[in-house]
Amino acid sequence: MKKLIESLSIIEKKVLPYLEERSISEICKKSNLDKVSVLRALEYLSNKKIIEFGAEKKKVIDLGVNGSLYKKKGLPERRLLLLLDEKRIIPLKEAEKESLLSSEEFKISLGVLKGKAMIEIKNGKIILSASKKELTKKSLEELFLESLPIDEDTLTPEQQFSLKSLMKRKEIIEIREKKNFSIQVTSLGKEVMNSKEISKDLIEQITPELLRKEQNWKNKKFRRYDVTMQVPRINGGKRHFVNQAVDYARKVWTEMGFIEMTGNFIQPSFWVFDALFTAQDHPVREMQDTFFLNTKGELPDKKLVSSVKLAHEKGVSGSKGWNYNWDSEEAKRMVLRTHTTVLSAITLSKLKKEDFPKKYFAVGKVFRNETVDWSHGFEFYQTEGIVVDPNLNFRNLFGYLTQFYKKMGFSKVRFTPAYFPYTEPSVEVNVFHPERKVWLELGGAGIFRPEISVPLLGTQVPVLAWGLGFDRIITDYYKIKDLRDLYKNDITQLRKIKSWVKV
Repeated sequence: MKKLIESLSIIEKKVLPYLEERSISEICKKSNLDKVSVLRALEYLSNKKIIEFGAEKKKVIDLGVNGSLYKKKGLPERRLLLLLDEKRIIPLKEAEKESLLSSEEFKISLGVLKGKAMIEIKNGKIILSASKKELTKKSLEELFLESLPIDEDTLTPEQQFSLKSLMKRKEIIEIREKKNFSIQVTSLGKEVMNSKEISKDLIEQITPELLRKEQNWKNKKFRRYDVTMQVPRINGGKRHFVNQAVDYARKVWTEMGFIEMTGNFIQPSFWVFDALFTAQDHPVREMQDTFFLNTKGELPDKKLVSSVKLAHEKGVSGSKGWNYNWDSEEAKRMVLRTHTTVLSAITLSKLKKEDFPKKYFAVGKVFRNETVDWSHGFEFYQTEGIVVDPNLNFRNLFGYLTQFYKKMGFSKVRFTPAYFPYTEPSVEVNVFHPERKVWLELGGAGIFRPEISVPLLGTQVPVLAWGLGFDRIITDYYKIKDLRDLYKNDITQLRKIKSWVKV
């Protein structure tokens, strides 16, 4: 008993004298503690078998924002009935105007009154068909509003009908959860409450002031602490888990000697499409795939523009191009970037021969005009990379990507022949999922076509390039099934989700 009393905290001691009170609010008032502190103290006392503490959840039906308004002014159908009681027959447009109801309220009122056979609508007019008795009698919905708030489990059949009817309308009804707490003092608790030891002061914590003078602590007792007791969870601050993953990818690329490329989300079509040898009549440019802005941007220097135009119209390095008249105005159209390869194009255009060899990467958001569902989004992350070196080949490309995915946690990487519009030859990159025992497709890679590298660099040099979907890596790591969970910012999810840790 002595040890138990010595383990009581300050808030537990403050609550003890008022355990016989009927409500939590009364305990708060008399103990001068807030509700959170009182509930915590009761939980602690329950763990020590001093009380039996329980909570019963109940749903309470109450007035919503519109419900409070309608309780004072009357339901929309009641206000329309009062107007009809004066005129009996009235044109629809006139009734809507004179009733002072919103268009939505007016339509609902017509539906409700017609359903109750209180009105008829003929030749664009409302005709009152309800008797005088029906007009003066309150409806079930009106009586229900007057009875609120009310516990859900006490509803009569008539009230349940009214609830179902009113729930179809906006913000008339609000359903909230209420907790009813029960406190029962145990026989042990009664002993503790009657003990004289309860009044003794104990030292709660060690402070600098306490240690300065010996008389502050000598021959005094410290409160006992139960280190096994559950305490409130503390959620430390941390970066969003998507940002953690992106930062880790940046770290991996920089450790491999790559320089980061950055740029604006909004770019001229020249960089997003034309510089990457995408024909101006290609379907990928259409509105269903791309977010276009109603503005135009500036083109780079004339020499580069002429080189890109030549590649499109007649081709370079033996290719035939697209054989059409390239339009500089189309190239000026501003667009939300559909890939991070736009950064590679801009970076290559700034390089000179004396800069070779160079390695660059990017991790950033891209945007596509997609219907949002569990597997698609209108924005997602890509990681991009290019290596410019006259002495490199396809084998070097495999080495870079294998190393990157190894550091991202995938030990098995597979490359299969594929077609991609920017590269030739091209490969599809797959990683093996050890738990699912399947190969996952994560992106494409290859060597830039001469129609891209020659106009941008001014010479034909091998450029290893890849564009990899990054969101799939994140969802796999965090076991996320719905892509929308990456960006919904649910505070509960953000608190529970583990930090990004890779070896």
